[in-house]
Amino acid sequence: MPVSCFQPLGLGISILPPLTRRGHGPGLILLVPDADEQMKIAEGVPSHLVKWAEEGYTVVEIQIQAIKDGGATNALSIALKALWSDERCQPEERIGIVAYDPEAWVQAAKAVAVIPSVAGVVIYADAAQETSLPVVPAPTIYHLAGKSSGRPVKSDALTVYYYESVESYKFAIPFQSAFNYTTEAISHTRSLSHLKPRMLGPYFDLELIWDEHTYYEFSDRSVEHTMSTMVQEPYVNHTPVLTGGVGRGALTNFYRSNFIFNNSADTTLELVSRSIAIDRIIDEFILKCTHDLEIDWLIPGIPPTGLKLEVPFTAVVNIRGDRLYHEHISWDQGTVLRQLGLLPEYLPFPHPLPNGKTPALGNHFEYRVPVTGTASASKLRDRGSEPSNEMLQFKIREVPVTQPAGPRSYTTAIQI
Repeated sequence: MPVSCFQPLGLGISILPPLTRRGHGPGLILLVPDADEQMKIAEGVPSHLVKWAEEGYTVVEIQIQAIKDGGATNALSIALKALWSDERCQPEERIGIVAYDPEAWVQAAKAVAVIPSVAGVVIYADAAQETSLPVVPAPTIYHLAGKSSGRPVKSDALTVYYYESVESYKFAIPFQSAFNYTTEAISHTRSLSHLKPRMLGPYFDLELIWDEHTYYEFSDRSVEHTMSTMVQEPYVNHTPVLTGGVGRGALTNFYRSNFIFNNSADTTLELVSRSIAIDRIIDEFILKCTHDLEIDWLIPGIPPTGLKLEVPFTAVVNIRGDRLYHEHISWDQGTVLRQLGLLPEYLPFPHPLPNGKTPALGNHFEYRVPVTGTASASKLRDRGSEPSNEMLQFKIREVPVTQPAGPRSYTTAIQI
């Protein structure tokens, strides 16, 4: 991991170079509330300073205490001088501003407006404050907590995003009760999309970073190398079975004990599609392997069956700077169980039918489980490989209770 070079510049002002393998990046100035722990990471959530440094920026943080009572011009002068004198601030001719506090923006806007190198501005505020926010020449986006007051605003000069599920701009400020992880993450990606093209980056080869990570996982099979491709506090969520790990310690243990050495020797990933965004990769792929050992991250508690698997997967991979931050991995667990012979074709239906019909004495209703086997992978790979809509013909049926459910022929079954 990169060595932190955090440096105080004055009361409420500090600088942090990029926390990336590249080690240099454009200058970014943050306007934030007062805080004592600028380098804090809690429950996997980093401070603003750390997060933007991990994105690859040379970051100066200015707290409200440094700009109140007319101190904005001096604070910004200190920030710019520090950026321009730091060889890691490249390119230095374009600066970005992110204001996480509307009062900080009100205090600093007049001074920001006369800085020609400001290429892009991001402002967090409440929707009720929209019309009172000072305007500057640089292209700006607003992240506003609350409901929209009218039609969407999107132009080269100003773009406005509303976040109706939150009540305060503090949704984007970590380590306090109003912080909303998911909403902040959405706004952060939008901020990157706004700033990167205007600040000439920093841009990274996201495909190379992701492919490097999967090489270390499945080919090199090295826990140390795999973790070296990730930020300080990453996480992995396998949502179908809730395996993975949140934080470096937990994730390292998961990779060592449950993943990297718990994959079959013939495991391969067949890429079907890939979408690349400003800070993430979205893959559709087919995991192919022989279930010849207990793959507990995929199907916990199930002994090896010796059967082949072809499983459709989706991976949403967030990359922060030139390291992975998180992996959200999903797959069709039903097809895994069906391919391993562990999911019956029919199961009891325990609920009343809409028409009020009840089974005859000694009978019960069963539904046909709407899950397929390797056809799922075939359909993902080739849209024409399997017919569509055949499951739309599935029906409830009535069978004797004494007859166990399973994949067999029912000559006496009554279709409902």
